[in-house]
Amino acid sequence: MTKKKTSYFNLFIGLVLIVSSFACSKTEEPTVPPVDNTTVPNVYTKIYGASSITSDGTYITIKTNGVPDHKSPYYPTTNPLYEAYSGTTFGGYTFNKNPNSIATQSFTFKIPVNPKVDANHAATPLGVIGVALNGVALFNQYAGPNNQALTGEIASFDKYYGHPQNTGQYHYHVEPLYITTVKSTKSGLVGFLLDGFPVYGPQEESGTTVTSSNLDAYHGHTHATIDFPTGIYHYHFTGDAPYLNGNGYYGTAGTVTR
Repeated sequence: MTKKKTSYFNLFIGLVLIVSSFACSKTEEPTVPPVDNTTVPNVYTKIYGASSITSDGTYITIKTNGVPDHKSPYYPTTNPLYEAYSGTTFGGYTFNKNPNSIATQSFTFKIPVNPKVDANHAATPLGVIGVALNGVALFNQYAGPNNQALTGEIASFDKYYGHPQNTGQYHYHVEPLYITTVKSTKSGLVGFLLDGFPVYGPQEESGTTVTSSNLDAYHGHTHATIDFPTGIYHYHFTGDAPYLNGNGYYGTAGTVTR
């Protein structure tokens, strides 16, 4: 080998040794584990009116626009879902339209994925206390502003038993008739309250009509349902007051933001 070739060879070997030494001494970067996306329990996919439903393993987060998927005289007349109405509503009252119109909302419901009884049973407030399967808000048995009896508002419920308040927020205080007769059944799942416990229609799966006397102070009871075959506490809508909720949440309420 010539002197020149020997020089190039030695240089090559030297570079190899330097690179190898650097590679051996370099601190290895930690491996980033893949994100574990917690699976949303299948029952929540029944909330067909949600724009998204996610879970972090502790809470289910449900986003909706809060508007009904059924016709109503409370939609602007230019809306395809507008429909004039002059019949009767919940309780046999003759419909009397209030001055409000349905407006799109931006709800984010955050409810416990594993709801548990809360000994404090916090009172349900005026306003949103839960979400129906179509993404519409559920309200309690009182009218604003001072927990007045609901009887003064019932006549303003449309044919599917909902109405908007002064900001355009459509909601149900009583059985959401479109869900219990079109999208589900009288005994089917209707939605969830903020404490994570499910809400059912005004009948048991056997076909028996539920009344408030069949339920506890929070307007619910515990037994198996088709969605929860091992049993769960659940609320019912009833035809008599308090319609959905009595003296407070059975469990610890999550949150709703707009």
